[in-house]
Amino acid sequence: MTDGESKYKLAVVMPVRNEEKYIGQTLDQLYLQDFPMDRLEIVIADGNSTDNTRDIAQSYINRFGSLKVINNPKQLPSSGRNVGVKNSSAPYILILDGHTYLPTKNLLKSVVEIFENTQADCLCRSQPLNPPDINEFEKTVSICRASDLGHNPDSDIYSDFEGSVDPTSSGAMYQRGVFDQIGYFDEEFDACEDVDFNHRVKEAGLKSYLSPALRVLYYPRSTITGLWTQMTRYGMGRFNFSKKHSIFTPTHWIAAGLVVGLLFLMILSFFSSQFLNLFRMGVSVYLLIVISYSAFLYFKEKHFGCLLYGILIFPTIHFGLGFGFLKAFCLDYTKKSKQ
Repeated sequence: MTDGESKYKLAVVMPVRNEEKYIGQTLDQLYLQDFPMDRLEIVIADGNSTDNTRDIAQSYINRFGSLKVINNPKQLPSSGRNVGVKNSSAPYILILDGHTYLPTKNLLKSVVEIFENTQADCLCRSQPLNPPDINEFEKTVSICRASDLGHNPDSDIYSDFEGSVDPTSSGAMYQRGVFDQIGYFDEEFDACEDVDFNHRVKEAGLKSYLSPALRVLYYPRSTITGLWTQMTRYGMGRFNFSKKHSIFTPTHWIAAGLVVGLLFLMILSFFSSQFLNLFRMGVSVYLLIVISYSAFLYFKEKHFGCLLYGILIFPTIHFGLGFGFLKAFCLDYTKKSKQ
């Protein structure tokens, strides 16, 4: 659909579920953007929230050119994105989660301007986990996740680069024609649906452009259990992505190998003192790496939380990813064996 067929210039698609803590703030920040509100449509795909997310979202209906709160019965981010895109009409589409912080009032204007100036099909953004209103633990999660030990160093989600890029890790804005060309988000994915979609953008040879002007800030998980759940989902998503595209991802196989190796040694240690010694050695080496790197981050970032929480956060990241990767592998193997 072209701009001439829609009175809106930009659509913001928000797949949400139980986002009452942040969605009001996100919508306020959208409303305060330096952008004509009558040219903006908001489509919120709600995955059967059990809190006040839907009521809060509906209270903003009269602030924008159009705001729709529609159902996402599958409750997946992938299905929510698809429902949102299909119920919008603007030529440019921005995917935005409900728990984001917009650091500038020029984001929406920049999206449209960069699309028009670069003629890109996909725009990419960095999305660091450092909004201004987070506590000590959340700040530590942010620092750890941004470090080489806590994230893929080749990812663009912490980059300040501007120019043409591989969109796989950071694409979030699309011309509507992209969906006509490569289809929609794969609803077999519960996580990493964006990685899969952006990889298909790359494989189709579509132009992708990254700009610091498009940066948004995400809120890090506030508890170890929340971080574990997030990392497990990412691990499962990464396995599904690797399987679908036959791509070997060393980071996630290493994380899975760490889980299997230590678990195997732990079981064998009940039967042999040699394996017990190997298990102790493996755990000791791993903990030494984590403690040393946490201390390094403390001196680098001048943040005491790195010493206090790093020993918990890094294992949660590594073992959560590894466990999720293995879980998806086992589910896939079980599914194949039953066929």
